[in-house]
Amino acid sequence: MSAIITPFPVSARHPAQVGFERDELTRILDLYGRMVAAGNWRDYAIDLGRDVAIFSAFRRSAERPEYRIVKDPSLRNKQGMWALIGEGGGVLKRGHELVPVLAPVERKLLKLVEG
Repeated sequence: MSAIITPFPVSARHPAQVGFERDELTRILDLYGRMVAAGNWRDYAIDLGRDVAIFSAFRRSAERPEYRIVKDPSLRNKQGMWALIGEGGGVLKRGHELVPVLAPVERKLLKLVEG
């Protein structure tokens, strides 16, 4: 008697985990490094989930994150897969490209460096 093996369907459209691509992570970590050098951030966390990937930046590790950079591919064709979430949980910026979504943090960095 021979066994019939049916392979488990794997969908290429829905990966098991959402992550950051190399250029995205480079851009985010570059901003993080400049914020650390300015004395504003001290710690970060990366959460790679099934539906979203989140980079959280902290002033101190015991606090809530000051900013969360969220990549949600399910929103790619709607308002954009990138979101910048503030400390209070509100969406500060949303878009299809990472660079414009990071703009509010870049402006804050300029104020920190100038001031």
